[in-house]
Amino acid sequence: MLGGTNGRSHRRATSEAFARLNLLGESPAFREALRLIERIAAVDATVLIHGETGTGKDLAAHAVHYLSRRCDFAFVPVNCGALPDNLLESELFGHERGAFTDAKRANRGLIAQAEGGTLFLDEVEAMTPRAQVVLLRFLQDHQYRPVGSSTVRSGDVRIIAASNVDLGDLVRRHLFRADLLFRFGVLSLTMPPLRCREDDAVLLARYFLDRYSAQYQRPPKPLHPDAIIRLRAGPWPGNVREIENLVLREFLLADGPFIDLRSAGLTTESSDADAPASGGTDLDMAFKPAKAQVVAKFERTYLSHLLTKTSGNISLAARLSKKDRSALNKLVKKHGLAGEQFRNGTA
Repeated sequence: MLGGTNGRSHRRATSEAFARLNLLGESPAFREALRLIERIAAVDATVLIHGETGTGKDLAAHAVHYLSRRCDFAFVPVNCGALPDNLLESELFGHERGAFTDAKRANRGLIAQAEGGTLFLDEVEAMTPRAQVVLLRFLQDHQYRPVGSSTVRSGDVRIIAASNVDLGDLVRRHLFRADLLFRFGVLSLTMPPLRCREDDAVLLARYFLDRYSAQYQRPPKPLHPDAIIRLRAGPWPGNVREIENLVLREFLLADGPFIDLRSAGLTTESSDADAPASGGTDLDMAFKPAKAQVVAKFERTYLSHLLTKTSGNISLAARLSKKDRSALNKLVKKHGLAGEQFRNGTA
């Protein structure tokens, strides 16, 4: 009986911890992910978290850290796309005073900051080839040397990596090191997309409405029955982040007593049903403008798909498309697209 009571208390405490970390959901797929997070937190090994943009990979990484024995030490998040090659070792390993021209004082690197705790490497697919080599070297024995120092140090940190693209596919295309993927993938976790989480979209929308009501000190607004239908039917390519942004916008701008999501344009009907076989191109136009119209439509569709796949990371998009980064960036701007749209799930 005592063991059963302790077991229930432990499960209750864990559920409360997940709730505090905003990991909310009741669907079988999501509950299974939470069970795996709890098991991964109990062992001290490198973790790779997969999942589409907005599925909560960063929240899962936080949960692994705060449910582990390292919870009393630092959790240090790093966006790998923001690590500059020319300052890579300095950013990761730190540097001594005078190590280079601008090194007016010694600086602790990210690994030293995370000592005893967790270093969370987000968007690892955006790492440059050089960054991959430097990190692989550290992962082999967890030893490093600050720039300008002659002393080799040992870093007691747990590495959690996250990606929203298929790293195995990048390995096959020679864009990511296979040996680094093996190092990352000791333990693996996949955060399920919202479309596979049954009624969790409705649960999350209600949670966000309650939170915004308290945050903005406004009367609560319930979901209209039509909104519940729309939430259940939506594909949610931006997942939880998309619902969060949508509900906030509706809560702040809706005039009526209900949240109906009608202004969000959510529908289960296909907008392509009435499209002509020519893909919407006016075939009565002269050849040259008709061709330009088709090319423009292709470019925008291709870029939207590419930026969705890379979560708005232009550098990775350029590598995947085998196109010069500056040229790709000009093309993105030409079509009125922006990487930020695809990072926050509003595209």
